[in-house]
Amino acid sequence: MLCLRDSLRDDDPSLQRLLSAVEDAYTLTEIILAAWQVARVLTVRLVEAVLAERARRPLSWPRCPACGGTMRRKGCATRQVTSLFGPSQWRRRVGRCPQGCAIPQVAPFDEALGVPPRQRSSGELQALGCALAVFVPFATAARLLGWDSGSPISPRAVWGWVHAAGRRAMGHLQASLDAMAQGHLPPPEPLDAAQAALPLALGADSVMVPFRPEAGQPAGKIQWRAINVGVLARLGQPRTRTGQVVLRLQQRRLVAVLGDSEALKLRLWLEAGRQGIVTAPRVVWLSDGGRELWHLFEERFARYATGVLDFYHAAQHLWKAAAAWLDGRTTQARRWFTWARHRLRHGMPDGVLADLADALEVEELPVTARDTLTTV
Repeated sequence: MLCLRDSLRDDDPSLQRLLSAVEDAYTLTEIILAAWQVARVLTVRLVEAVLAERARRPLSWPRCPACGGTMRRKGCATRQVTSLFGPSQWRRRVGRCPQGCAIPQVAPFDEALGVPPRQRSSGELQALGCALAVFVPFATAARLLGWDSGSPISPRAVWGWVHAAGRRAMGHLQASLDAMAQGHLPPPEPLDAAQAALPLALGADSVMVPFRPEAGQPAGKIQWRAINVGVLARLGQPRTRTGQVVLRLQQRRLVAVLGDSEALKLRLWLEAGRQGIVTAPRVVWLSDGGRELWHLFEERFARYATGVLDFYHAAQHLWKAAAAWLDGRTTQARRWFTWARHRLRHGMPDGVLADLADALEVEELPVTARDTLTTV
């Protein structure tokens, strides 16, 4: 600590007070929190020193987008951006069109740093805010960011970062979809040799999600809308400490869309290309009995994947058939359901389908029971 104190400027009382606070701290928590304040100040000063040195380097001025003339320097201006460690300032050269074209002033150094005009927060701060907003409300995310950076962050700012990130993501998605429409699948996501050798499983379903009737307004009756969801995962089979082989999902990816199955089809096929559906040693499509989902499978995935009917959904429908045909309160209905479920689990559906077909031939079968058996 004494070496650090001696290496810092003695004419900066504020920094000396921060160093003294670390020395005077008693508990480990107090020491770490006090040291974090020193680290923030040192980081900001290091960043500002690097920026000041780079801002003095020669630069080439761009041309005016209106008249084509070369921009000229019109002095220097200060820029401030809030980062994870607090506000950072630097001075850089700014220029305007010598012909007086009605365009904003330009700062080539800001463009080289990747900082757009009027941006007040750095990219890593916005990325962390977006990540926090996935799990906590905007106000909570803003409070956590304020604790980290030492500067107040408004919930409205986090809301704006999330929407901006969403627009960028949708732009990248649309570009990928356009390329796929022209026959260019995306490059596969990098996998190690062990993961690439695992089977690839795909599945899709629809879920109902509550929406507000008007965007940004909490009032009004909730509207339930269908979200089409697709899941892709590699199927690993690790062994436990007792030697038991268990099934574990690895390399999980999710595709979700507020729209019809056609919108899901394009996005799911795009992600399937990223997950290596063409090169996977084995691909399995797992789904319930929804007709739209199986049409999606036949149109896009049947060439590469083996379709598997979800056993639990199928067993649920089998019980509906037993209840409609044999009256679910009877011993005969429960006995037939147990027999049919066992055969279905072990890949012997022919006898089950034959029984359902025979039941449909019963003349006195009620219309509602006949409809249920037909669906099953």
